[in-house]
Amino acid sequence: MRCPHCNHENATTANFCQECGQRLYLRCAACGFVTPQLAKFSPECGQPLPGTALPADLSTWFIAPQNYTPKHLAEKILTSRSALQGERKQVTVLFCDLANSTTLAERLGPEAMHTLLQRFFEISLNEIHRYQGTIN
Repeated sequence: MRCPHCNHENATTANFCQECGQRLYLRCAACGFVTPQLAKFSPECGQPLPGTALPADLSTWFIAPQNYTPKHLAEKILTSRSALQGERKQVTVLFCDLANSTTLAERLGPEAMHTLLQRFFEISLNEIHRYQGTIN
């Protein structure tokens, strides 16, 4: 289990990070299901997990990369900036499309669609950053 705070890889049996001491798992208040701390909603009942509030408005959140780039990754990028500028290397590019999003938006309505897109971006960012990727 990778710690969401310091990115340290821990034993699968660890409840707390062996590097920084942070809790690795959350318990859903509604159903009691135990899930990794990176989860935002209980996979058992779908209720939000503790401490998983999203920013009210993601349009301002995306303005500054430090808002959505984990500190450890930002430091790595900044300390190796000279090595990254002008460097040729293979990269993986991720393009995402929400199939039938227009139909879905019409069915859900603007508020629910906005919430869905916020969740989509949050999940995407977590996975991209987990593999030390960046958002351009």
